[in-house]
Amino acid sequence: MAAVDDLQFEEFGDVATSLAANPDATTINIEGPGESPKRPGPPRGSGREEDDELLGNDDSDKTELLAGQKKSSPFWTFEYYQTFFDVDTYQVFDRIKGSLLPIPGKNFVRLYIRSNPDLYGPFWICATLVFAIAISGNLSNFLIHLGEKSYHYVPEFRKVSIAATVIYAYAWLVPFALWGFLLWRNSKVMNIVSYSFLEIVCVYGYSLFIYIPTAILWIIPQKAVRWILVMMALGISGSVLAMTFWPAVREDNRRVALATIVTIVLLHTLLSVGCLAYFFDAPEVDHLPTTAVVPNQTVTAAKSS
Repeated sequence: MAAVDDLQFEEFGDVATSLAANPDATTINIEGPGESPKRPGPPRGSGREEDDELLGNDDSDKTELLAGQKKSSPFWTFEYYQTFFDVDTYQVFDRIKGSLLPIPGKNFVRLYIRSNPDLYGPFWICATLVFAIAISGNLSNFLIHLGEKSYHYVPEFRKVSIAATVIYAYAWLVPFALWGFLLWRNSKVMNIVSYSFLEIVCVYGYSLFIYIPTAILWIIPQKAVRWILVMMALGISGSVLAMTFWPAVREDNRRVALATIVTIVLLHTLLSVGCLAYFFDAPEVDHLPTTAVVPNQTVTAAKSS
């Protein structure tokens, strides 16, 4: 029978000290197979932490790696397209807020898009913008000519189809062309930051949100107010695009990088000014009365009498 002393617990010292005293002792590792002992790493500098926090390098890169491990469904299945709309309300509002409040030094793709790029927000933002421009354009035309006896209001439903064609063509064709250009430049310059086509569509879609309240305010029948509003909206949305795509081209040739950013801003300006000029400042001549020359029969009747 074992003695009482043999049943008492015994405290063991450090593992390294025990192995030094008895080299032939057997050790057992009770940690998991995938775990490794944590070793204290060098302290990170405050500057590096600020850069990572500013650009979202750590979280976005980890999320990107985890997203790459997800199993993707075939493109002919409903599940494949369902992933593009798998986004919650909080993420959509957060991305809208980021497009309205661009901060220099923050990358819109890394902070808001890369973790889960979606088509839900861009699709409904473009749809809302189409109806906002078409309805506001009709109301603006009605308010301008309100009170004129010769004016008869006729709804212009063709503006809806024209606005839809312009907005959706811009939100898809321009990102597609930019994506192809970045792929081509990436083959020339290896260290260029690359964006996926879905990420570029996402950036363009959310950058158009500022034009929804702007189009509603364009109802005000004052050209000076309208041009001030369009310049403000263009400055906010254009800065989002410029600050997002500048990191993708800044390592390229200086002229090519500047030409790319200028082209992006010019196309965005063309969309803004074109919508304002066509849907709100276009001259309307349908309400003008048609004057016909009526012969004066009074003199003839007097002579005949």
